[in-house]
Amino acid sequence: MAQKWFAKVAVVALTLSLLAGCGGSQQPQDQTPSTQPPASQQPQEQPQQSEKPANEIDFIVGMATDVGGLNDDSFNAAAHRGILRAQQELGTDHVIIESQRPEDYITNLQTLIDSGADIVWGVGFMMQASIDEMAQANPDKKFGIVDEVVNQPNAASVLFKEQEGSFLVGYIAGKSTKTGKVGFVGGVESPVIGRFEAGYRAGVKAANPDVQVDVVYAAAFDDPEKGKNIALTMFDTGSDIIFHAAGGTGQGVIEAAKDRNLYAIGVDSDQNYLAPENVITSMIKRVDVAVFEVIKQTVEGNFPGGETLRLGLAEDGVGYADSTLWDKLPEGLQEEVDKWAQAIKDGKVVVPETPEEADTWTAPTL
Repeated sequence: MAQKWFAKVAVVALTLSLLAGCGGSQQPQDQTPSTQPPASQQPQEQPQQSEKPANEIDFIVGMATDVGGLNDDSFNAAAHRGILRAQQELGTDHVIIESQRPEDYITNLQTLIDSGADIVWGVGFMMQASIDEMAQANPDKKFGIVDEVVNQPNAASVLFKEQEGSFLVGYIAGKSTKTGKVGFVGGVESPVIGRFEAGYRAGVKAANPDVQVDVVYAAAFDDPEKGKNIALTMFDTGSDIIFHAAGGTGQGVIEAAKDRNLYAIGVDSDQNYLAPENVITSMIKRVDVAVFEVIKQTVEGNFPGGETLRLGLAEDGVGYADSTLWDKLPEGLQEEVDKWAQAIKDGKVVVPETPEEADTWTAPTL
């Protein structure tokens, strides 16, 4: 075990060196991302090993973020929470690397392999090709990916039915808008973000088919300023509620809602804390639960290699946030939303998965 720990300490130092060389200031993290100080305020000295729980085991979880980074308050942050839970409940340890650009993915994954990680996670659909390449090149290593499928026997894939959770927040938006116009800001066009858009538009349509949905893609998951500018334009042209599925870019959408004293809908994690009076709800995507469960199975010797885990409302993989501001929304709306959620769980309502399907989808009568 000592040899493995030595390898880990060495790779942490190497990671810091790599990040410094490309202009970054991030370091492997051992705390919840949302509570970290800005990178410019973080100490730059050699980090300490994370404090180990009493039930420590010889098992290292490696994780490479996509370019959104740990502080995206979204899917990277959620995956990290799952890894921290594994540390506390299972006694695992971890090495985290924040990718600065897509060209870093292969290098960062190799660094995690060299660290002795027992399972290596790539977070986000943009890492699919890199995980697939590394899984083929390292058949004796175990890999996990969130939001895409890697068809390799040594890779576990985690997908979500984002359209189902997005339907619920779309219904909330459609019933709550006072202008008859709402918005959707996507990060990068892809099947994953397309599911968010499709579900949201379907939910709005089920609530009120006369409500207009303005859709804009930012072509970035790590550009809050661009997200804010897009949202400000949407607000200034009539939208009063905007749902984002844009990672760190979506932080700008929430800032715009604060500036205009209008409403935003968060994504993946509960983002109400970013603007308690303006984030009326969040579409929760339980990446942390899925990542933890795969780690747990792997620790127990049951790694689900070659399998795809897909979670929707029925599996409690998606939903709306407990912090939803029901007191600001129409009376009785929560009961209506829960009625639609149950219908989706029971298979009575099938939510469209693509924007094209959403174009022709008609809401059933419950």
